[in-house]
Amino acid sequence: MTPNPHPAIRRARDFGIPFDGVPGPLNALTDVPGVHVGFSTLVEETPRLGRRLPVRTGVTAIVPHAGSAEPVPVFAGVHRFNGNGEMTGAHWIEDGGYFVGPVLITNTHSVGMVHHGAVRWMLDRYRDTFDGGEPLWLLPVVAETYDGLLNDINGQHVTLEHVFEALDGAASGPVAEGNVGGGTGMIAYGFKGGTGTASRRVDVGASSFTVGALVQANHGQRDWLTIAGRPVGRLLSQSDPVLAERGSIIVVLATDLPLAPHQLQKLARRGAIGIGRNGTVGGNSSGDIFLAFSTANPHPLRHRAGPVLSLEMINDEFLDPIYQAAVQSIEEAVVNAMVAARTTGGTPHDRYRIEAIDAAAVARLLARDLASG
Repeated sequence: MTPNPHPAIRRARDFGIPFDGVPGPLNALTDVPGVHVGFSTLVEETPRLGRRLPVRTGVTAIVPHAGSAEPVPVFAGVHRFNGNGEMTGAHWIEDGGYFVGPVLITNTHSVGMVHHGAVRWMLDRYRDTFDGGEPLWLLPVVAETYDGLLNDINGQHVTLEHVFEALDGAASGPVAEGNVGGGTGMIAYGFKGGTGTASRRVDVGASSFTVGALVQANHGQRDWLTIAGRPVGRLLSQSDPVLAERGSIIVVLATDLPLAPHQLQKLARRGAIGIGRNGTVGGNSSGDIFLAFSTANPHPLRHRAGPVLSLEMINDEFLDPIYQAAVQSIEEAVVNAMVAARTTGGTPHDRYRIEAIDAAAVARLLARDLASG
């Protein structure tokens, strides 16, 4: 079993919940070299003056090629499984096959502020790399899920400083999960949800690569929940049994495999299978949107590049294990988000109290089913 690199927070594997595949050293998106993750988390249990609800929200930042002194385009693909949500820049990724800059995830009503902050951050960070004040064309990727059941979403409490905090704090190493960043106020399968991550190692020919997933899980309803192939949601009690799906899930896949844009689009499509492993049907109210990008084949900004770009790409005939790695990573990332999350709400100011999943009880259910055949 891979040791937990962040022992302060227990993860699904720490409870003996089984998953297929071989994870990377951290079992996280940051197992992909050069990919950094950062957070800004806002938690205020007492409503602000003139407001009725507590503040529980934030920003998650993913920075490809984090050590680069100038923007590096990354090949990418997107997929919309159910479109009740937002991911900015998706149209250009579909047409151009790449994006430039960070990927950020927040709540539904903060997309504009986070996009504005990401552009400002890039202008400041890369100013010195452009002679003569050359203007930049910037289109960062910002995605969202709705946290209005546990957060004063209409108060729009995310500021530029929170965006900068998430981006400036992005780092390699273990990734926090549960009630952090954009996942702070999210709900999954009637339990407290949020941020989760996982990774898988993939061997292609004589080389070894990594596929990592990070999710902001805010989707599903209790009776759908499936873990390790078992319908555990039907066996776990729920204080509000009519709490139906009202949210979404964002999946970000990163890899160091040399994949072309059309291959990354196909990889992003496998996000639907990954989240389906945990039981969701992609409900009408859910925005299930997936992004896949590769740090391989780095090129300069297109207007600085020559007329011909060279790239390496995996033979399509070798993609199946890569698809499998993506599905496995997403499945585990969703469960990690729930296991790491903490019970939230239930104050005099709240409409809901959302319990964290009892991972030990899940493990006992799975062990009992396994023992009974």
